[in-house]
Amino acid sequence: MVIDEEAFQGIMAAVAKASPSVAPMATFTPGPILEEVQAATKVGNRSLWVVFVIMVISSLAFYVMAYRVPAQKRLFHIITAFITTFAAISYYSMAVGDGIYNNTITVREPSSHGISDTYFYQSREVYWARYVDWSVTTPLLLLDLAFLAGLSGANIVVALVADIIMILTGLFAGLAKDESVSWGYYAMACIAYLVVVYQLAFNGRAAVAGKDQKTATFFTSIAGFTLLLWTAYPIIWGIADGARTLNVDGEIIAYAVLDVLAKPVFGFWLLFTHDAMSSSSVSLGGFWAHGLTTEGGIRVGDDDEGA
Repeated sequence: MVIDEEAFQGIMAAVAKASPSVAPMATFTPGPILEEVQAATKVGNRSLWVVFVIMVISSLAFYVMAYRVPAQKRLFHIITAFITTFAAISYYSMAVGDGIYNNTITVREPSSHGISDTYFYQSREVYWARYVDWSVTTPLLLLDLAFLAGLSGANIVVALVADIIMILTGLFAGLAKDESVSWGYYAMACIAYLVVVYQLAFNGRAAVAGKDQKTATFFTSIAGFTLLLWTAYPIIWGIADGARTLNVDGEIIAYAVLDVLAKPVFGFWLLFTHDAMSSSSVSLGGFWAHGLTTEGGIRVGDDDEGA
């Protein structure tokens, strides 16, 4: 049987109409979901233990120095010893693995090759115990400087409240799940820090100007040293917990160096200079030195006069 070309074309057209057309289905392939964990290694953990030992030894030294002076003159010694004591507890909790929170955020990395974006689950250790330490020790450090300068009570309160706001907003920034929220808290912390700087750099210098030249010079030196160190903390936070570009070990070591300088070194400098300068000495009597005495004490069981 022979089929001419015209008939063959007609048969093929009929087959094409009878066959259902199947179009390729659109598919969506999401980008790979990866997980990155940023955690401390043995290097970071050993650094925590080293600083813990330094804080313990410094605390013992400060308590011994306090014992060697009369109770009326122990104000700076007790405050400074408390600073390193709280810091030692904080570093111990971090070294044993407590006081740590794993904060996981989602990081979107846009693709440049026409495929779907890549998403990262990035988990990083946040040492919340460090913020608890700072919320106690930094106000105590400010008290040391405020008492040395003779800052007024109103200015002391403003400085302490600003300092606590600075630390709390820093903690909230470290725990935030959203990067934009985290940087918002960071901005609040920086503004609060500027208030602290103003109280020490301007009101503190104005207050200490009424004292002798040695005390004024000493305050300018040690307050400038403290503010210089404190300015480095938000920088470290920005590249560590903020941008997450500095690894956890680097963060631990950076904060460890700053904490040792801002607490034990600051404390020894303050107490040795304070003990050598009678003009900077603060003497507290009354309840601080002697406790409750019969004068002004509470009497139980005595009748009022004329009753």
